[in-house]
Amino acid sequence: MVTSMNFSRGLKAELVQPYNFEMSQDLRPFLEEYWVSSFLIVVIYLLLIILGQNYMRARKGFSLQGPLILWSFCLAIFSILGAVRVWTYMVTVLFTQGFKQTVCFTNYISDSIVKFWSCLFVLSKVVELGDTAFIILRKRPLIFVHWYHHSTVLLYTSFGFKNRVPSGGWFMTMNLGVHSIMYTYYTLKAAKVKHPSFLPMVITSLQILQMVMGTIFGILNYIWRQEKGCYTTREHFFWSFMLYGTYFLLFARFFHQAYLRPKSKAKPKSQ
Repeated sequence: MVTSMNFSRGLKAELVQPYNFEMSQDLRPFLEEYWVSSFLIVVIYLLLIILGQNYMRARKGFSLQGPLILWSFCLAIFSILGAVRVWTYMVTVLFTQGFKQTVCFTNYISDSIVKFWSCLFVLSKVVELGDTAFIILRKRPLIFVHWYHHSTVLLYTSFGFKNRVPSGGWFMTMNLGVHSIMYTYYTLKAAKVKHPSFLPMVITSLQILQMVMGTIFGILNYIWRQEKGCYTTREHFFWSFMLYGTYFLLFARFFHQAYLRPKSKAKPKSQ
């Protein structure tokens, strides 16, 4: 038994040792203190959407192919690097500590890898609002699920980060995984590089699966809320369930309209 436990700890230490850059200054105190600023950012974001659409109404859309390729490529690289690190960490915790510990993620909140990538993850939700600027400036259709999702994900990510919602580990892990594929697809599409025709459907399917799994993890959090590291509240559970529920309905509707109902091809929605 002791040998097995030592092996588990040794395996975890060997696989998830932090790099030097992951041990840089912790931004958590700053992000926790100013998390309410996310509401102001969302308000500004929505106002800029209205102003931007009004500005472009009488103008021809810009091409922006070069900037879009660079933008998507940078987000793809960030998402891939983040996904590799947090997936490695989560899988290691899964095999060394058990499934419940991956759901009750607050036990690992002080780990250097978790602190580094969770801070970048929160900040990336602000950066990703730039996706909308490309849609507006290129005069592409701006659908409800796009701006609703960007707005609420930013708010919920800031809320979950401050309150250390236990399932935040899986939320970050799944989101980075989907985004690594999605932004790679966006890069190829912007560069007009041939890619598998089924890729957009795969991305949307993964987004829907993420909503289902997120709901399940939220429910498990609530069931295990008295467990060490799994403390959660009804408020956490309510907002998690509400958001994942609306995301599931919106993405399922988008999937039906884009891939099941005969019509012109639609782009996969960013998650």
